Amino acid sequence: MYSAIRRNKINSVLIILSFLIIVGGLGWLASAIYQSPGIVIAVVVISIGYAIFQYFAAGRQAVSLSGGVKIGPTDNPRLYRIVENLSITTGTPMPEVYIVNDPAPNAFATGRDPEHAIVAATTGLLDIMTDAELEGVMAHELGHVRNYDIRVSMIVYGLTVAVGMIADLMLRMAFFGRNNNGNPVVLIFGLVAMLVAPLVAGLVQLAVSRQREYLADATGALTTRHPDALASALHKLSEYGRPLQRQHSSTAHLWIANPLKAGTFKRLFSTHPPTDERIRRLLDMGGKM
Repeated sequence: MYSAIRRNKINSVLIILSFLIIVGGLGWLASAIYQSPGIVIAVVVISIGYAIFQYFAAGRQAVSLSGGVKIGPTDNPRLYRIVENLSITTGTPMPEVYIVNDPAPNAFATGRDPEHAIVAATTGLLDIMTDAELEGVMAHELGHVRNYDIRVSMIVYGLTVAVGMIADLMLRMAFFGRNNNGNPVVLIFGLVAMLVAPLVAGLVQLAVSRQREYLADATGALTTRHPDALASALHKLSEYGRPLQRQHSSTAHLWIANPLKAGTFKRLFSTHPPTDERIRRLLDMGGKM
């Protein structure tokens, strides 16, 4: 567990450095195309500023986009009590608890660290889960908090969006700007790089998201000592799952189950690993406990 937390903290630094290299490379290409060294500085400064803003604001943004409503001990005692008991058991600071009014069963965790964490569940999840299954789901979400997955996710999300915005801006400048009379080879190479950069950034986001789901499953199962309950919950999510009413691809990686409409392309670039594989791993854990 502690080694996983340490890896995530190290990954946070490595991811930031990787994205800064991508952003710096885009800035360098733009400066070569437009023969303006100041572009590199402007791009890097704007990207760092945006990343810092996202680091502090992305958690609230995710809750706002989902339509979550904050609850207290008396608003939904069942959900609040389960989260509170899990927090006490694991020694994790009590996160803010939200309910999303949506018939699609789902849940997510967000925030920048355990002291500023948020967990949320949909009304659809509360309707179909037994207490043991709901405990397994919320233990999974608190696993994201304890493992600092929420920090990695917020950093990756913010920087992925930043790379996409910068690449899009530069492409528009390349096609519609008036100062693009530089070396044609550099221009073509720059345009290709600007098209590929957001794809690479998105693939990094997918890889991070898929691996953290397996880790959170294992963490939740170890917390409750009941991996079969989480496996049963995942089976229900697979059977009764549906797209959220308020779908946002930018926050899809935060949810325990894919909240977007199914499709071949979306499955290929899904932020979530196959549910069957997640269930298999949990049942294997149960057989060893």
